[in-house]
Amino acid sequence: MTTSDEQQADLTGRVPEHADLLVVGGGPAALAAATGYRDHGGEGTVVLVSDDDTLPYFRPPLSKDYLRGDTEEADLLIEPESAYEDADIEARLNVMVTALDAGERTAVLSDGAQLTYEHCVLATGAAPKPLLVPGADDPRVAYLRTLDSARRLREAAEGARSAVVVGSGFIGCEAAASLARRGLDVTVVSTEELPQQTRLGPDVGERIAGWLGDEGVTLVGGAEVEAIEDAQLVRISGREPVRGDLVLVAAGIDPQSTLAAAAEAEIENDRVVVDEHMRSSVSGLFAAGDVAYARNGLAGRHLVVEHWGEADTMGGIAGAAAAGADASWAQAPGFWSVVGDHTLKYAAWGDGFDDVEFVDHGNGAFTAWYSADGVLVGVLTHEADDDYERGSKLVEEGAPAC
Repeated sequence: MTTSDEQQADLTGRVPEHADLLVVGGGPAALAAATGYRDHGGEGTVVLVSDDDTLPYFRPPLSKDYLRGDTEEADLLIEPESAYEDADIEARLNVMVTALDAGERTAVLSDGAQLTYEHCVLATGAAPKPLLVPGADDPRVAYLRTLDSARRLREAAEGARSAVVVGSGFIGCEAAASLARRGLDVTVVSTEELPQQTRLGPDVGERIAGWLGDEGVTLVGGAEVEAIEDAQLVRISGREPVRGDLVLVAAGIDPQSTLAAAAEAEIENDRVVVDEHMRSSVSGLFAAGDVAYARNGLAGRHLVVEHWGEADTMGGIAGAAAAGADASWAQAPGFWSVVGDHTLKYAAWGDGFDDVEFVDHGNGAFTAWYSADGVLVGVLTHEADDDYERGSKLVEEGAPAC
């Protein structure tokens, strides 16, 4: 043990380990940060710390293929275990970072280990937003975010005949359709009159509602949940209650920015403020994915993004920047969502619109063009891939509204 090590040893005699890159998180942003660092010449030790019990995996299938039973856990891994060995990335699972001192560049782990680091990427993601009504915290009420939560939901669905989904966001709609395909009688309860009406407009909301109806899903819109009783009975203000053998709450997400706040990084919208290189206000500290409030170089402003693809992109940028490469975020965010047999493709800055032009192409195909102050800010398509490709470029160019 060196003299320097002796000075850093904690009271238990454990000597802090060192990571040239410490990545906190177990999602796409975390893995992309680690691999991006290596791909851009980053040398030394890379340690990925995740409180999950599984190596980084694809999460979109959790509400679709996996929930339906069409995909198994072995199919979900983004990379096999051998890929981590090949890239010399150490993944520590079932462990949390409980304290982070960005000034000293040290981290304390839940297993008692301590790490010093040169660069740290926070890819802590988000947790399901709790429904703040009596009974919603019953452990039998389902929330869907991790593979573990998906396991429990799928197991519950195997013995259920009916389900209530609270929330009509993309996760709620995807899960509702998947549960219906498992043969359950499904009801979606939402504060919105139509699914995604606020985000995507009423015309698109009507199409999604129709798709859910085709799957046999009952939609109860404009409804306020008052309580959940015995994890089965959903009480609704001014309406008859709805009962299901299982209840799934899909009411949005809460970014996990506690560590960043403790490290005194700038926080806005409950997210870590970072530049287009994913650098926070604290030296050596980066953030990527759902927890980041990142500046998009092309948009010229910070954006809230909750898309799988953007988490992967941001993570790669953070890892590259930590390795000294000149990488930046400068593209229109986008995602795909699958409801039953229908695939929505969306590219948009995502921070609002004041007008939407809905174009019906016939045979179920359509395009929605979103604009703000006369400038195109988003495009959403169903079975209109040419519009999606062209629209994505027009959004990035800041083209006039269609």
